[in-house]
Amino acid sequence: MYGTTLITGATGLLGAELVNQLLESGESSRLVCLVRDFVPLSRFFTEGMERRVCVVRGDVRDLELISRTINEYDVRTIFHLAAQTLVEKANDLPTETLDVNIRGTWSVLEAARRHQNKVKAIVVASSDKAYGDLSGEKYDEQYPLAGRFPYDVSKSCTDLVTQSYAKSYGLNAAITRCGNFFGPGDLNENRIFPSTILSLLRNERPVLRSNGKYIRDYLYIADAASAYRSLATQMLQKPLSGEAFNFSYGLRMTVLDVVQSIKAAMGSRLEPVIQGTAENEIPTQSLDSTKAKTVLGWIPKYGFEEGIMKTIAWYTQYYQPQLPKLKAVG
Repeated sequence: MYGTTLITGATGLLGAELVNQLLESGESSRLVCLVRDFVPLSRFFTEGMERRVCVVRGDVRDLELISRTINEYDVRTIFHLAAQTLVEKANDLPTETLDVNIRGTWSVLEAARRHQNKVKAIVVASSDKAYGDLSGEKYDEQYPLAGRFPYDVSKSCTDLVTQSYAKSYGLNAAITRCGNFFGPGDLNENRIFPSTILSLLRNERPVLRSNGKYIRDYLYIADAASAYRSLATQMLQKPLSGEAFNFSYGLRMTVLDVVQSIKAAMGSRLEPVIQGTAENEIPTQSLDSTKAKTVLGWIPKYGFEEGIMKTIAWYTQYYQPQLPKLKAVG
């Protein structure tokens, strides 16, 4: 269906799950994965995915490398996931975040433009953060992109650059704006799910750097990967050039709500330590996914509660022997 498929960011949380699903489904005749670093704990390596795909080593900002990869492997479908995804790191290293996320995007799109006779569909990962702070309203895809903080701006620009290439050159490129991902394989130590789960496995109180009241939407990583596949499938059947789609459960949960859900699932009574030191964070973000459900027919398979149980099971099985100390989150 997809033909030869290129995935950037294949070792990340979403990338590894997407590779796994595509290998299992057989939707791609061949998978080509751009890998910058060897990440030994990534599911991409621990589950042996690298032995079942074509691995291209390099940086997503390397336009000539991306162009050569598309040409040599006759790439038909692209999932562009590679990015610097951590808000705290973006605050500390804004230029690196802006460079990776924005230049990485136009490198992929420009390479695809050069080989437009080959590439038929490009799915680009933006974020709900691209909307910026809309005073607590539930965003649909018609809301303006108004990021202000470094990570948010990088995603607003990623989104707009994709729309520009779609409009200017007719690339069949579409955009995903998702809630916060969680699930097996999340190695980012300052995210709420791994930090809370591992703290409770150590019988320690979770530590939150925020006041615990920030509201977010969440999306289990297997449901997220299936959403990307749904979008790519539709794009190969009918052009969705420049279109954006929200994907989330629409639950509007606070950080404390999430911690309480994890505690309940793990049977813990430990209360979190609330530091209240988080900066440059949007207080409330919530997505309306009606368009994805009506246009793409997307229906989440797992949902939040089942996703939590599967995530806890993964960390219990694969991380309990070492239980690394993690930083404050949320």
